[in-house]
Amino acid sequence: MDRRSVLKNAGIAGILAAGAAPAVHAQAALRWRIASSFPKSLDTIYGSADVFASAVKRMTGGKFDISVHQAGELMPAFNVVDGVQSGTVEMCHTAPYYFFGKNEVFAIGGAIPFGMNSRQLTAWMLEGNGEKLLNEFYAKYNFVVMPGGNTGTQMGGWFRKEIKSLDDLKGLKFRAGGFAGKVLERLGVVPQNIPAGEIYQSLEKGTIDAAEWIGPYDDLKLGLNKVAPFYYYPGWWEGSLHLSFYINDKAFNSLSNENKAVVRAAALEAHVTTQAKYDTFNPGALKQLVAAKAKVLPFPQQVMDASFKAAMELYRELEGSNPDWKKIYADYRNFQRDQVLWFRFAESRFDNFMMGQKL
Repeated sequence: MDRRSVLKNAGIAGILAAGAAPAVHAQAALRWRIASSFPKSLDTIYGSADVFASAVKRMTGGKFDISVHQAGELMPAFNVVDGVQSGTVEMCHTAPYYFFGKNEVFAIGGAIPFGMNSRQLTAWMLEGNGEKLLNEFYAKYNFVVMPGGNTGTQMGGWFRKEIKSLDDLKGLKFRAGGFAGKVLERLGVVPQNIPAGEIYQSLEKGTIDAAEWIGPYDDLKLGLNKVAPFYYYPGWWEGSLHLSFYINDKAFNSLSNENKAVVRAAALEAHVTTQAKYDTFNPGALKQLVAAKAKVLPFPQQVMDASFKAAMELYRELEGSNPDWKKIYADYRNFQRDQVLWFRFAESRFDNFMMGQKL
């Protein structure tokens, strides 16, 4: 091939490349909405959707604009999944276990009692079979799932009276997030599923006897220490809470491959940022709560042991009654067993050593 031919072909290739590039970016502007299950006042958990929307806008040069709407603005906190399923909104940001009433598998997508910690759960979701199995399951609800943050291990909540034994739990009206109630009721607790914005008022009026939300930073914002003095740990029902973005499948599949990649990247940014915020803000908030005379106490070993036993009994029952649960839970537990084995060595040994040191 002579020099002239090479230059001619290179010139054509250059023209084609120059012509093709603008076509990718000449897509019509997109406008989506996110329905959140959380109040805007909780800048950590609600803020995950803000981080996501800002990242999408930044990466598309403003061509893909997503507005975020707090609980109650477009629809109630516990109706957001129905909104995405029906296509009323393109997507939502929520805690999956709120919707265990549809199918208990939703809880596996968020948190189950005595489940994985945040690093383990993120590993299962992203590198294990978690997202794959859940997206197969969620297809029947007309949406796909993306990671939406993690709170880390949560606190056990605020109680009006001290919990010294299992007997102190009997008849207790306890606000607990979603699926946890199925285990708590086996201990004699009367679980209450109440949105974040209504917890303080319910505790103050005595409608409930105890409540858990997430941890020190959010709990301080909600003022829960003002209406219940005993602050228990750990929240064994949420060794971590994996938050999710649910996206209507038709809306997602209508996106270009470029915008699908943007959505994925933005979801991962929101996921990492959310946990970083909780890990950053919780220590200072805990100090403030202690200074304000909150009584921070561990759950008695008797309560922990009985709770674990009740949870395992529930899971065995679900394996026999819910085929979706049986399939996904088996993979979840197999992954967790290996994670616990690994964390028992380097991770746990290092953490336990450092907890005893004076820095």
